[in-house]
Amino acid sequence: QVQLVESGGGLVQAGGSLRLSCVASGRTFSTSTMGWFRQAPGKEREFVAAISGSGRRTDYTDSVTGRFTISRDNAKNTVYLQMNSLKLEDTAVYYCATSSFFITRMADRYDYWGQGTQVTVSS
Repeated sequence: QVQLVESGGGLVQAGGSLRLSCVASGRTFSTSTMGWFRQAPGKEREFVAAISGSGRRTDYTDSVTGRFTISRDNAKNTVYLQMNSLKLEDTAVYYCATSSFFITRMADRYDYWGQGTQVTVSS
């Protein structure tokens, strides 16, 4: 059974930073694409960032490019999302997910999801 456990969310002022972590178990981590998605109240879930199994390829949605960085430590089965220059519109529940597909933005290609961690950005 694959399990993903996110942590690191919280309340931060606009312009601040947070680092999310997601620890995975039950799947060969180093060959799996890992992604971060988010869902704000009343909105659909949206893609944020993804990283290939090796870590050499990354992809970001336009609204976070230059502010967020996705990375992974395969020795620790952990993927990270460093979020800098946070904006009010970044407020959402953030989910990590794993996919057997090569790096992808498509949520339906991710087959296991974490429980989510709340990120709230205040003014």
